[in-house]
Amino acid sequence: MESIKPRLTEKQYYVVFAFVTSLFTLWGIAITLGDSLNKHFQNVLNVSKADSGLVQFSIFGAYAIMGIPAGLFMKKYGYKNGVLLGLCLYAAGAFLFVPAANAESFNFFRIALFVLACGLATLETVAHPFAASLGDQRTSDQRVNFAQSFNGLGGVIGPLIGAYVIFGDTLNTTDLTSVKILYVVIGAVVASVALVFSFVKVPALTDPHVIATDTYAIEGDLHVEKKLFQNKHFVFAAIAQFFNVAAQGGTWAYFINYGHEVLKMTDAEAAKWFAVSMVMMMVGRFIGTFLMRYIAAYKLLAIFAFCNIVMCIIVAQAFGWVSFCALLFINFFFSIMFPTIFSLGLKDLGGKTQQASSFIVMGVAGGAVFPYLMGKIADKNIAEAYYLPIICYAVIFSFAFFYTKLNPRIKL
Repeated sequence: MESIKPRLTEKQYYVVFAFVTSLFTLWGIAITLGDSLNKHFQNVLNVSKADSGLVQFSIFGAYAIMGIPAGLFMKKYGYKNGVLLGLCLYAAGAFLFVPAANAESFNFFRIALFVLACGLATLETVAHPFAASLGDQRTSDQRVNFAQSFNGLGGVIGPLIGAYVIFGDTLNTTDLTSVKILYVVIGAVVASVALVFSFVKVPALTDPHVIATDTYAIEGDLHVEKKLFQNKHFVFAAIAQFFNVAAQGGTWAYFINYGHEVLKMTDAEAAKWFAVSMVMMMVGRFIGTFLMRYIAAYKLLAIFAFCNIVMCIIVAQAFGWVSFCALLFINFFFSIMFPTIFSLGLKDLGGKTQQASSFIVMGVAGGAVFPYLMGKIADKNIAEAYYLPIICYAVIFSFAFFYTKLNPRIKL
């Protein structure tokens, strides 16, 4: 008898799934605003491109430190309390921007960003397995990609806020006043979201990874217990995620610089184009989610990784608008990578799913290292800095291309 095709999620999860999806929007706003802060700190605090890359070090470095504690907290206190902890840390970090702006201290800003990012790391650790558990594991790839599509929405909002508030004439842009006011508002919004979610009732959840309902699994192999690091697909997923976020952090950190130096745009104009690139990422996720109904997730990941290798080569040539369009398309092809790597890494891990989620989130620390390295090259030639992400996309391509060998329980 032919099995019924599983839905994206079930009716009893609609409210919770909508709320979890909104967390991805908040994450997108915070991450892309960090890229606007890069250029603003270069302008106002007179830091170099390489040193401004330490903004990403503060943000993504928090993931390396907070990943495991967040996973342990989630395991002991559940998804809902994990979300509340993440939102509270997010709001606290945003409010710390006030004394940082008053002190006009780059290092104080990095501390504030670190606290804020500890909240983001907690939300990342919780939200992905949370979204994956809200339905059948056979649709977990689609569910996580759908939720991540709204991360793209946040990614659009963040650069627009940067363009109009930080770089525009909405507030005073000659000092740190605009940054201070902006993050007070963000902190208040996030704290309000936390308050509302504290009253949301979360239905009892049975993690589909634990009950092993994945149709890819080979009969008779489901109950073979392995230690977490014996699962090659999980280990390679954590490595791929490190390089994935490394590429993302570097590409986004110097997007505005690229527009300013290669196409002679103003910072505000480049920030608006950064928002356009985020629209392309959001569109890419919706298209990717649709295509996964017909193309296996690991195959689509390999195709998109290869396309980004080509895009990076074009960007590095500084061919004017041709290269700038390729820079925009990097985000389109980047779109499915984070959630797909995450979901593929969690498959068939049973009760070790939450622990694995913590380690994959720690892979986000790649974004702490790469922007500084790209910045060293960007200080001399902004275009040539985009050769570096090719290494990252080659690793992601390898993970996707060899996925069936890494996880033999997956059917071709």
